[in-house]
Amino acid sequence: MSTTQPDPDLEEAARRATVLHLRVPPGTPDSTYRAVLQVLEPITPTVQVIPPGAALVDVTGVLRLHQSTPYELAWVIRLRAAAMTGTDLHIGVAANWALAATASDRPGPGGIRLVPDSPAAVTGFLHPLPIDALYGIGRRQAEALRRFGIHHIGTLAAVPAATVQRVLGGRDGRLLLDRAHGVDPRRVTPTVLPRSTSESRSFAHDELDPAVIRTAILEATVTIGARLRERDQAATGVEVQLRMSDRSLLTRSRKLPAPTAHSTDLRDCAYAIFNGLHLQRARVRAVTVRADQLLDADRVAEQISLDRTEENIRRIETAIDRANRRFGAGAVKPAALACRRSG
Repeated sequence: MSTTQPDPDLEEAARRATVLHLRVPPGTPDSTYRAVLQVLEPITPTVQVIPPGAALVDVTGVLRLHQSTPYELAWVIRLRAAAMTGTDLHIGVAANWALAATASDRPGPGGIRLVPDSPAAVTGFLHPLPIDALYGIGRRQAEALRRFGIHHIGTLAAVPAATVQRVLGGRDGRLLLDRAHGVDPRRVTPTVLPRSTSESRSFAHDELDPAVIRTAILEATVTIGARLRERDQAATGVEVQLRMSDRSLLTRSRKLPAPTAHSTDLRDCAYAIFNGLHLQRARVRAVTVRADQLLDADRVAEQISLDRTEENIRRIETAIDRANRRFGAGAVKPAALACRRSG
C-alpha cells in the first residue's frame, strides 16, 4: 500500500502565501465588524482595515512566533471570530492583495481558500474564472473584453499587452493584465477605522429656505448618531459644509462640550454652526455634516443627566435604535423627516 508524500515545494509555496483577505457576511453590524478586527490584534499588528466589511492581514513576520503556516493562522482567526463574535468569516490566503481578495470571494467548504505562491497554483486558480471575477475590473471593462471574445481570466492573460492596452487604455490595461497573471505589488499597510464619519444631503434645486436646510442637517445628524452608537464611538467635534450654487464650499466646525453619540447633541451643535453663518438669501445646493475626532465609547465617561426630559430623550433614542435594527434603517425617525425628500 502506497502513501502520498507531502510535496516540499508546494508546502514552501503555501508558506509564502502570507496575505490574508477577510470578509464578513453582507449586512454584518458595524459593531460586530469592529469585534472581528479585535480578534486580529493578538495575531499580527499588520492589519489594513477595509470598511465596511473586509480586512487585509500580513502574517509574514509572525509565522515563527506562532509556529504556524498562514493557512493555519487563517483557521485560528476564523475559529476565534466564530467563537467570540458569531461571525462566519470567509478568508482568502495568497501571496498578494488581489489574489487573496479573489480567493476570499470563492472560499472552500471550510470558508478558507488557499492559493499557494507558485505559478501552477496561481494559474490553476485564476485562469478558469470568468473575466468578471478579476479583482478591480469594472463592468464596462468586462463588457469591452467580452466583445473581443475574452470571457475568462486565462484568455486575458494570453493576450499581448499592446492589445489589452488598446482595448482598456494604457494604465488600466497594464494593471488588469498584471492581475490576470496573479501580480499585485501593493503592500498591506496598517490602518484603523476612520476617525470621522459624514453624511451629505443634496437638493433638487438651489435652496433658499433655511428651514429646509435645517431639516437636511437634522436628517444627517440622526443618521450619524445612529451610526456612532452602532460602532460604539463618540464624536468630539462637528463640521458643517454647505455647497453653494456657484460650487464654492462654506465650511465651519465646532468642538462639542463633551464627546457624544447622541443625535440631539450632534443636531444642536450643527444647528448652532448653521445659525452662526447668518446666511441672507444664500443659494445652497447641498449640505454635509461630519462628526470628527471620534473616540471609542469605552474611553468616554457617560454623563449623568438630572434633566428628566433629557433622560427620556435618550431612552427613546435607544428604543428607536432597537426598532431600526429590527425593521430596517429609517423605519422610525423624527416627525420632521417623515415627508423629507432628497434631491
